[in-house]
Amino acid sequence: MKAAFIQETGPAEKITYGDLPVPEPIGTQVRVKVGAVSVNPIDTYIRAGLVQFNLPVPFIVGCDMAGVVEAVGPDVKRLKLGQRVWGSNQGVLGRQGTFAEQVVVDETWLYPTPDDVSDEEAAAVALVSITAHLGLFREAKLQAGETIFIRGGTGGVGSMVVQMAKAVGARVITTAGSPEKAELASDLGADHVIQYRTQKLEDELKKLAPAGVQVWWETLREPDFDLAVSSMASRGRMILMAGREARPPFPVGPFYVKGCSLHGFVMFAAHPEEQRQCAADINRWLEEGKLQARIDRVMPLSQTAEAHRLQEESTVQKSGALGGKIVLKP
Repeated sequence: MKAAFIQETGPAEKITYGDLPVPEPIGTQVRVKVGAVSVNPIDTYIRAGLVQFNLPVPFIVGCDMAGVVEAVGPDVKRLKLGQRVWGSNQGVLGRQGTFAEQVVVDETWLYPTPDDVSDEEAAAVALVSITAHLGLFREAKLQAGETIFIRGGTGGVGSMVVQMAKAVGARVITTAGSPEKAELASDLGADHVIQYRTQKLEDELKKLAPAGVQVWWETLREPDFDLAVSSMASRGRMILMAGREARPPFPVGPFYVKGCSLHGFVMFAAHPEEQRQCAADINRWLEEGKLQARIDRVMPLSQTAEAHRLQEESTVQKSGALGGKIVLKP
């Protein structure tokens, strides 16, 4: 089978597109014929060695996938041959990645794909939608009628946060760096979009939420905690999802006086049952049209190295050039 893999960590040029043996499922594993995969920033960090895992060698890159079950292990209970599935949480914690024509995955990490949802859409929402769901509902416990601020409402995770928050009846305030992205954020469901290049974020938040926001979702690697805490309501909840090496100043006094809470998490550490609960809501919202994938471009799997370069330019180098996920097809 063809696969995109590395023999050692390093730059995108380390990725080889070539032949590897077709894997055979054992126990509760299934083999999936891959229809689509998508690139996440974490994929590039793992490939570069910036996030340390014990990787199998060769290591197939990638976390997300969607496709069709073509073989099952003897202990599989949930899935059957020919069933369309999607999943994430691969390529981490010693598990092989997904950027191959066939992948073997334990059935606990796979979910049925709704009939009207394409493999491209399912792969594009996989990691980002589970991440958004865990942060919004397991951590922040967002409720209908509450106000949430999400920095960057058109990003991979941000676009999912905006749509899910609206799906449960929250009021959404977000930011955008251009009129075009502001329009897109509104189309996704944001009630208010602050264009941070021409508007002062702190002033606009005071106008839109004078009593503060109940949930603050932070995406910056180096957050401005003074701004965040001053903009939060009493007993507000802050979600952090970036900044592994960050050490920004933190206003301890104002934070605890308001009774706020701080929640940091990574989706791949969540229990399989927690992620399965997320997937049930995600599938329902996909079927209802309340959740839509943000796909910037579709590329052949053979161009995985180029896809990694584009992802790094957009995130690590902060070009912001991508308007959604990069999806690849074998």
